[in-house]
Amino acid sequence: MARVYVSSVIPAPVGRVWARIRDFNGLPSWHPAIAESRIENGEPSDRVGCVRDFRLRNGERIRERLLGLSDYEYFCTYSILESPMPLSDYVATLRLTPVTDGDRTFAEWSAEFTCDPAREAELVAMIGQSVFQAGFDALKRQLGS
Repeated sequence: MARVYVSSVIPAPVGRVWARIRDFNGLPSWHPAIAESRIENGEPSDRVGCVRDFRLRNGERIRERLLGLSDYEYFCTYSILESPMPLSDYVATLRLTPVTDGDRTFAEWSAEFTCDPAREAELVAMIGQSVFQAGFDALKRQLGS
């Protein structure tokens, strides 16, 4: 099983960061790779089990299911249902922790998935940099002081 882990410190209070990322349908408002998103069947975007269908700026489509969401522990967990990436059994968690020294946020984004071993290093690097780190970098620009 392949594993990806990226962490960062965002120069904003955890409440502000969580308010930006909590909406499972809100990726286009903060992640630079996402063009548009919708929640299928008109469900609320914070209902565990809802499915988001989004398009990347390059036109590719991804569908993901919300598996867990906690306003108390500041995390969301989701799985990929459909993707152009050659992987399966993808489950990821985006978690925030308050950093009290300076009122900042420690952000962690991790995923596990199955793929062809010959493609593992490429997929881990791509997801880690183009998805996770790119999202953190965008949050730093948007929320930084």
